[in-house]
Amino acid sequence: MSKYPVWIDTHCHLDASEFAGRLPSVIDAAVEKNVKAILLPAVRAADFQKVRDLSHQYGQNIPGLVYTLGIHPLYSSDSQERDIAILDQQISQSLSDPRFVGIGEIGLDYFVENLNSQKQEYFFNEQLALAQKYQLPVILHVRRSQDAILKCLRKRTIPGGIAHAFNGSFQQAEQFIELGFKLGFGGAATYERALQIRRLVKELPLESMVIETDSPDIPPAWLKAEGITFNEPAFLPRIGKELALVRGADEADFASSVWGNAMQVLPRWSALCTDIPGLNQAT
Repeated sequence: MSKYPVWIDTHCHLDASEFAGRLPSVIDAAVEKNVKAILLPAVRAADFQKVRDLSHQYGQNIPGLVYTLGIHPLYSSDSQERDIAILDQQISQSLSDPRFVGIGEIGLDYFVENLNSQKQEYFFNEQLALAQKYQLPVILHVRRSQDAILKCLRKRTIPGGIAHAFNGSFQQAEQFIELGFKLGFGGAATYERALQIRRLVKELPLESMVIETDSPDIPPAWLKAEGITFNEPAFLPRIGKELALVRGADEADFASSVWGNAMQVLPRWSALCTDIPGLNQAT
């Protein structure tokens, strides 16, 4: 059995410009902190090859480094309808790649002003259709759009996924869980004033939760206090420890549970991670 908890980051944008030129050191820092699995979601068609390449390039360092393919709602304005056909082709070609685990990051964002809601909804629904076609789980962006997304999900038959950076109500949380989704929590829950998110972390069933950094975004409370504005996967274990404290849970048990939850909802990821050393307590 591993001496330390084994950690899994279910949402991390390693392809972001903030990591340019220093990604090897970011990966090394994550390895040192016993982060053995990271999910890298694509956000636009132009980056599909990049996320695939990164997952393979650093897969020997982080054996559970995987990727998903999708078009983020914030990039829908610059996307073209032909990008859906490109995504369809890329998904089909990636099914033979064990590091490909689903479709994402997709969804709706009703927080950012001046986004074309009709175009967002077109891309979201077209990508849900692909998820149904290939029976793949999805990584959802649900910022101030929980009810609209739930309405779209009920029109499809897809095998669940993760509602990333969840910040909805208990009723909405229960509806996502009923549809086969896990809820992602990260740095936002480390702020004592984030009462609703911390209540969700404390009171939702543990089997419904996964943890994430959303690197380089959503830095945890202690980084912001130090004036650091970026996040990275090496910070995940401390985020996990803070969330375990909110729940009053043992840190190792919490790490094991959220690992298992991610593997359950993303079965292609589970297949890749079967032989990762040190996972005795995280299976």
